[in-house]
Amino acid sequence: MAFKFENLQVWQKALDLTEDIDLLTKKSFPKDELFILTSQIKRAADSVVLNIAEGCTGQTNPVFKTFLGYSLRSAIEVVSCLFITKKRNIITDDDFQKLYNEYQSLTKMITSLRNTL
Repeated sequence: MAFKFENLQVWQKALDLTEDIDLLTKKSFPKDELFILTSQIKRAADSVVLNIAEGCTGQTNPVFKTFLGYSLRSAIEVVSCLFITKKRNIITDDDFQKLYNEYQSLTKMITSLRNTL
């Protein structure tokens, strides 16, 4: 693997979750949410992955910790979007619970990594 971040399990999990979010939006989100909630949740999910990668590569540990903080906040943004979509009956309870659990696990991974630096 060419880049350091590719070896991080937290980055790999975040990357997998961006795909899950993308598939969910294509399957469940109405067209009138395309430029609102669909865009927001996809950008937040992508931001988790991007900030892990950006902070990891060629940065000092304090800088990496800062980027992990950005990543953590973006993951929390995804969870908030999931609550909104559930409240609006856009996604099923099963889809909500699956992604909620996955993002809960991801935030723990990000926090653990940040605490080790």
